[in-house]
Amino acid sequence: MVPVNGISFMINNRNSMTILKWVIVMAITLSLPLSDDLYAHECVILLHGLARSDSSMLKLAAVLNAQGYATVNYGYPSTKHSVKKLADEAVGDALSLCPRGSRVHFVTHSMGGLLVRQYLSTQTIANLGRVVMLGPPNKGSQVVDMLKNLPGFRAINGPAGMQLGTEAESCPSQLGAANFDVGIIAGNRSINWILSSMLSGSDDGKVTVENTKLEGMSDHVTLPVTHPFMMKNDVVIEQVVNYLKDGLFSR
Repeated sequence: MVPVNGISFMINNRNSMTILKWVIVMAITLSLPLSDDLYAHECVILLHGLARSDSSMLKLAAVLNAQGYATVNYGYPSTKHSVKKLADEAVGDALSLCPRGSRVHFVTHSMGGLLVRQYLSTQTIANLGRVVMLGPPNKGSQVVDMLKNLPGFRAINGPAGMQLGTEAESCPSQLGAANFDVGIIAGNRSINWILSSMLSGSDDGKVTVENTKLEGMSDHVTLPVTHPFMMKNDVVIEQVVNYLKDGLFSR
């Protein structure tokens, strides 16, 4: 047995030295760093919302893969930490998983959009492309205003959930305008009339259309979809693809 790069090869014939040399050359070649050009790609990082998981973004990730994008569907413990800690860890880790040298885009649902805003408020991504936010509470949600002091709310939604209100001290209010290319998709259908009763104006059951908007955004479109399921909607997915390619939603 001859160990090469952690793998043992059996050398047992008269050409053993030739085979061994070939294996060693291949092992060395494969271990060399490749040029950035060989890694060049368009990468899309997908970030799910509060109390959700990466499985909620699987359909969207599959479509983007079929479109030729490298995708990083990143799951993170949304109910365990503050928005800032989640952003620092999740966005930073997800960026490291994109192909080296790639242009990086983001597609986010709900609170996932705030993680991108939080990260970009203190960090720079040199190769940043476009950002598409689905149902983001960019101005907070009145639902959080109404419910955050109820017993059990923090236990269910965690520190980050407590930060998503509309008051001046809330996380969304503190992050400021967008200084990056972002398109926003809002929903105006609800399957939760109780939560919708806490919202003023058209809403998706969690966030009003108005509160999805962000100063500095490049485009905004409202579709007849609900907050929990918009990321799986075919029309929404089509609009995501349109924005990533053209920087505009189709009308």
